Amino acid sequence: MNVVEKSSQGLSRTFEVVVPASDLQSRLSAKIEEIRPQVRLKGFRPGKVPAAHIRKMFGASIMSDILQEIVPEATQSTLDERKLRPASQPNVEVKSDAEDVLKNGKDFSFEINVEVMPEFEASDPKKLKLERPVAKIEDTQIDEALERLAKDSRSYEDKAKSAKAAKGDVVVVDFVGKIAGEVFPGGSATDSRVALGDGAFIPGFEEQLVGVKAGDDVEIKVTFPADYGAEHLAGKDAVFETKVKAIQAPQESKIDDSLAERLGLSDLEALKDALTKRFEQEHNQASRMKMKRQLLDQLDAAHGDIDLPGRMVEAEFENIWREVLAAKEAGELEDEDKDKSDDELKADYRSIAERRVRLGLVLAEIGRNAKIDVTQEELARAVNQEATKYPGQERQVVEYFQNNPGAVQALRAPIYEEKVVDYVIELADVKEVTVDRDTLFAEDDEAPAKKPAKKAPAKKAAAKKTAGKEAAAKSDDKPTAKKPAAKKSEDSKPAAKKAPAKKAAAKKG
Repeated sequence: MNVVEKSSQGLSRTFEVVVPASDLQSRLSAKIEEIRPQVRLKGFRPGKVPAAHIRKMFGASIMSDILQEIVPEATQSTLDERKLRPASQPNVEVKSDAEDVLKNGKDFSFEINVEVMPEFEASDPKKLKLERPVAKIEDTQIDEALERLAKDSRSYEDKAKSAKAAKGDVVVVDFVGKIAGEVFPGGSATDSRVALGDGAFIPGFEEQLVGVKAGDDVEIKVTFPADYGAEHLAGKDAVFETKVKAIQAPQESKIDDSLAERLGLSDLEALKDALTKRFEQEHNQASRMKMKRQLLDQLDAAHGDIDLPGRMVEAEFENIWREVLAAKEAGELEDEDKDKSDDELKADYRSIAERRVRLGLVLAEIGRNAKIDVTQEELARAVNQEATKYPGQERQVVEYFQNNPGAVQALRAPIYEEKVVDYVIELADVKEVTVDRDTLFAEDDEAPAKKPAKKAPAKKAAAKKTAGKEAAAKSDDKPTAKKPAAKKSEDSKPAAKKAPAKKAAAKKG
């Protein structure tokens, strides 16, 4: 096999590979001898078919298989011999005519075009200087969390039948929604709990229940918002024929041992400890995220002159651009992007793609030098975590990852990145800086990597007993009930993809 480097421009390499006909014939003869004992043909004893007859009958088919084996073998050996690390899957273009190779005994030739990883020296983690923001957990933080827990866990009791519903009460109703006199799907509910003042229902629904009494029959007339999630309801006038079944008033919930017991903890001190641990975890996560942002900024600035593999940049850009187009179609572009042309947007987001690729290369090089890898145990744990998100389908999820190496790689990449980031932070010169909680959790000068999806406010439910310390500590996680039928269509429609915020996306490694 003869390999010649035809071109070398930047990170692109092109090699011409020629496999002489004599080599092909040698491999063909060897392959025939290998399979000959298993060949069964009429007129011959098993395993005694002459090699020449096998060549005549099946030579072209066997040679075709040999050529398919040669291409990946030759490609890998070409890269290995030259110690090249491909940045993406090499492109192979066969130059030979199939007829000439298979039947006329000609040489087999093809070209390999490959982009290689750039050679550069990654920053020394020990020379990086980072600030770790640290915020003290204040007593007021715990007190506010306790107040929220007490409010969310309070019970509701029926008011007298003559009592009118007021803001803060829960009204239990049955309703049937109609548009132009016709009942529409998802517009009806039984024993729906409407918390007056929560804003969980479409505008005007809750307000028209203020002042009603148990046993009342009322018609609630509303107009669905123009940007409502279900297009067939957006902007439509609707009437909800509503039967008021009960009016319930919230009962006082004291912050004492009984509150902790309702949440599955032994006493108030145990609840405070659980909250403190939760806030400590939140503070640590926020602190690490800010350090990671500093780290990526420094690495990006230090390696701005790295040659980037064009195919990697293009693939990353295409991923980002699909999200941008989806956000544009949904009318959810960031304000700073709304008046820009596609060409301007492409230029902005291509720079983001370049930054992502650059940081990916730098982190990979640091990890390679440090011999960091993702273990099978870590991958298995990640797969199991994914499986738990789909109750009842865990086995299918695990099998999916077992049968799709690309999906496993998608899990591996973020694990590897976080391990490298942890490694760098451990070696870097880190200085603790005391800040307040607001500063610790404040947005950086750039938005999150993706704009949060707009969600309808969840309808508050009656207090539920929460088991376990971890759940009890989540004071911000309000228990929710099913949304009213008037909102159901919004929940059933998949959320539109959001565009990555331009500046923050650029910061993502």
